[in-house]
Amino acid sequence: MEKSFICVSRRQALAALAAVPTVAQLDGQSAPQFRLRAGLVAYSFRKQLAAQSIRYDDLIRMVADWGLDGLDCTVYWFPSTSDEYLASLRKLAFKNGVQIYNAGVRVRLSQPTPELQLAEFENIKRCVDMADRIGASHIRVFGGPIPKDATEQQAIAWAVEVLKRGAEYAGAKGITVGVEDDAGLTATAEPTVEIAKRAGSPWVGINADSGNPPRNGYSQFEMMLPYATSVHLKTQISTKDGKKEPADWSRLLGMIGKAGYKGYVGLEYEENNAEADVPRLAATLRALVRQVSG
Repeated sequence: MEKSFICVSRRQALAALAAVPTVAQLDGQSAPQFRLRAGLVAYSFRKQLAAQSIRYDDLIRMVADWGLDGLDCTVYWFPSTSDEYLASLRKLAFKNGVQIYNAGVRVRLSQPTPELQLAEFENIKRCVDMADRIGASHIRVFGGPIPKDATEQQAIAWAVEVLKRGAEYAGAKGITVGVEDDAGLTATAEPTVEIAKRAGSPWVGINADSGNPPRNGYSQFEMMLPYATSVHLKTQISTKDGKKEPADWSRLLGMIGKAGYKGYVGLEYEENNAEADVPRLAATLRALVRQVSG
């Protein structure tokens, strides 16, 4: 009797699955091509976080309400780094179906002396430990300014030295380190890619930000995508002559997916009206990501 019931249940389940419309049947388009997830970069609410008018608890709930998948946080705006506070954030994110997937940290890789390099390595260790406690599998770091009187190649070599050591520590905890293209040494794609490649670690990649290169935004972004371990999308992108124009998110998502990247694409808002603009932009990003990823 029990065997008969199981067989009927399986047949019914298969029949039910066959009746479920596919994406192509629902919208007349081809099935999703990529595997991307939509996130929010907490930096979008930097003024509110700094003023404590919005807390990380609020951001987690907002991300859930907007139907986004994850949150890229910034540890330097945590009101506390105690084990109790970080555990409470991790629990709240879990209960709301939100993944804290990335942590922005104040690490500046390029340091000219062994003493400063060691200090920055210790900074990476501290930040990796915080990321581990909130469940983030990725941290993003910065090249920092080119030290005074140093050449770009010297600065890259120093950054690589710190990054190698940091990646070894982070990798032991299953955490990837992404170098972000953001001002100073890593303002453009070329040195950012060189640093990531020379680190020679499976735990190193690039936090590719579409809006940060000062010119040739699309081609600079595309150059970084083969090494991307996390992605930021901004509303503006640079032109060939260094001006800013509205970013074509559909084009950028196509580039991201075709490069073979799988993972989070975080909205990073840099204007001055986050409360009004971010919910609308989040809805747009969520719709576009689902269109290409399901």
